[in-house]
Amino acid sequence: MSVYQFTLIVEGPDLQSDNAIGALFEAGCDDSLVGSTDGIQYLDFDREAPNLETAILSAIADVERLPGVEVIRLAGGGLVSMADIAHHTGRTRESIRLLIMNERGPGGFPAPVTDPRTRYRLWRWSEVRRWFETNYAGGPLQGDDSGCDQVSEAINAGLELRHYCRYVRPEQRARLNALIGT
Repeated sequence: MSVYQFTLIVEGPDLQSDNAIGALFEAGCDDSLVGSTDGIQYLDFDREAPNLETAILSAIADVERLPGVEVIRLAGGGLVSMADIAHHTGRTRESIRLLIMNERGPGGFPAPVTDPRTRYRLWRWSEVRRWFETNYAGGPLQGDDSGCDQVSEAINAGLELRHYCRYVRPEQRARLNALIGT
């Protein structure tokens, strides 16, 4: 078994009280640290499991045993900045910028998942990694985790869909379920 590190973003009651920390321990989260930044609560996990999916899903189930606590997303969730892409590929930021702008390389760099008109753009690492594998076979991909990014992205999508579907009307929810095939 391997140890997987990840962070869950949660909503609900304050988890930093002694009672809440004790309840988290009793729920099976003895492998986590609780924190809060700018009013956003999170749990950093070092969870031993046979694979990343099992580690994350078991942590979500354990955390949500506490009344009123909801895991709303996985921190990061497979999103990377231009600087992250440069780090993962062993390239400079300028090299990545030129690839993104189609001023170098074969073109067709994946589109950012955030608004492309903003200064702060993010990409899905799984799409960027596939692009590099297709266009630069054997190219250096530092810290490549062979599919872990797709698992993280899928879990994150499920958590966010679950969270936001609570706020839509039943007829809208039915159309959303039809969209995703459930």
